[in-house]
Amino acid sequence: MTFSQRSRSLFKTIAVVLALALPTALAISSADARVGGGMSSGSRGSRTYSAPPSTTTAPGSASQFNRTYTQPGAGMNSAASAPARGGLFGRAGGFMGGLAAGFLGAGLLGMLFGGGLFGGLGGLSSILGLIIQIVLVVFVVRLAMSWWQRRHAPQAAYANADAGSAQAPQTNYRSGGGLGGGLGGFGFGGANNAPLEIKPDDYEAFERLLGEIQAAWSNEDVAKLHTLATPEMVSYFEQDLAQNRARNVVNKVTNVKLLQGDLAEAWREGETDYATVALRFSLTDKTLDRNSGTLVAGSEQPGEATEVWTFARRPGNGWELSAIQQTN
Repeated sequence: MTFSQRSRSLFKTIAVVLALALPTALAISSADARVGGGMSSGSRGSRTYSAPPSTTTAPGSASQFNRTYTQPGAGMNSAASAPARGGLFGRAGGFMGGLAAGFLGAGLLGMLFGGGLFGGLGGLSSILGLIIQIVLVVFVVRLAMSWWQRRHAPQAAYANADAGSAQAPQTNYRSGGGLGGGLGGFGFGGANNAPLEIKPDDYEAFERLLGEIQAAWSNEDVAKLHTLATPEMVSYFEQDLAQNRARNVVNKVTNVKLLQGDLAEAWREGETDYATVALRFSLTDKTLDRNSGTLVAGSEQPGEATEVWTFARRPGNGWELSAIQQTN
């Protein structure tokens, strides 16, 4: 079976397009659109590389940070010295994303020049060769992913965390309520046992910040975000907003309502107070074309998200967002 010259040119063109577009497609499709981009970003002071305790709201573990300015302390396990890069095909690229995209891109470009494992797209054997190449790429990626996960398992990253520094999380909680509705979905039964006492008005501040940060993000109001989050978190928001502008889209998060929340831990470092809370909230998350307003991603229907947020407070200032972690 022999393809015509026109057919060969068509296949080569498709190969080039896929080779160039695939890495970008992988990077975009894996990330959530809402504030934080579905990643774990920010800092928790000296506990950045310590896992926050699980809670009733978030009974699993919190993901290690994909983006953080905080460097591990001298006593940290070496496995935690490099923050994770966004999973298998994370938005930040990372080892696995670059490996997979590189393999696939190289294979497809190889076909353009009649190379690769089976010498171009000149016949039926080359098509079978392409299939075998894909299978081999998947196999290699799986092996590399397994190695990467074993090396960067959470147990290793948190191995040298101070076990005595984290108290047991509170177990009482309240469901229902919403933003601006008193304590809303926060439970506070065990808060008084924390090294740093978290009071009802603190919970109200956390709930208010949840809504205000989502609103400022949707409005792309960077000046407002500077009043609600640390400079580090705002720098990540600016990066994500710039990526949205480059794609000519805007993300709108509306109808945010806290469904449940509780305290994981609270502590003081020098003059800075920290509080890590688990939040389960509903929201409508839509990504729209910036010009036409056409729905590009997301849905008109509300969904739910569970994340672990850390807030920081310095003398003379209110609470501000210091970190967002995804839950496993």
